[in-house]
Order: sequence, then structure tokens, then C-alpha cells
Amino acid sequence: MATTSETTHAFGRSLAGYVRAVAVELGVPLEATGFEISDTVTVYIGLAERWPEFPTRDLMLVWTERHGWYVAVETDPGEGTIVADHLGGDDLVPPPPVVARFVAALLAGDRSSAHPLGRTVDATDLARRLSRYADGMGSTTRGALEGGLS
Repeated sequence: MATTSETTHAFGRSLAGYVRAVAVELGVPLEATGFEISDTVTVYIGLAERWPEFPTRDLMLVWTERHGWYVAVETDPGEGTIVADHLGGDDLVPPPPVVARFVAALLAGDRSSAHPLGRTVDATDLARRLSRYADGMGSTTRGALEGGLS
């Protein structure tokens, strides 16, 4: 995502607000969230629940600007990603309640078998869509913004 420093900061503020809104909807503490803005954008939300197919491993909710939201199993550094399910749909920035319902359904055993969005994103449109979340950014999320992905 090629942008200026000022644009990146504004985008980061909006993304932080969106991450916060999703975390609140899921009941996840903000300390279990993080994101990174570089040539791509990635969000991480650690989930406290386990997936029955891998009961000894933690789960994470991940968002990328290309694939949208998906739940994956935390793996060791040498392992490949184990994706439990993708949210799917046409909306790259779905409302937080939609994301929460997706996670709840997966944990209840209902897999959507959706495919990742896999599309090129217009950075200006993405920034505009996320901007509505900028004002909801709390001080804890502001600290996460400065520290990036933890």
C-alpha cells in the first residue's frame, strides 16, 4: 500500500478503530489485537476459544486487504497456515456484528466453506470505508497503532 506518512497515519487510525470495534463485538481484550501497515495490510485478533478439530491450538482471526476475514489455527513458525474458514462475501469491511456472527458460527461447528476474496483493493476506497471507524479509536488502540502488530 504505497501512501504518504500522513495518509498512512490517517488510514492506521481508521483501521485501529475498525479493529477495536470488531474486538469489542467479539469480547476480545484490545491487548489481543494488532495490525501492520506496510506494502500490505494485516490485522490479527487472538481468540480465546479453541476449534474442535485442533483442540490443543489457539485460534486467530485474521484480516488482510486482499482476502478479508478468516479464522486460522495458530501454528509453529515452520508450519503452514491452517485456515479454518473464510468469511467470504463481497464486503471487504463487513460490520463488526457480521464478523462476530461468522466466528460464533464457526465455533459452533458451522463452516461456510467460503473462498477468500482474493482481489486487488483500491486503497482510496478502502481508506474511505474504514474512515467511519476513526472516531471510535480508544487510547488503548492508539497505543497498538504506534506499536503495530504485537
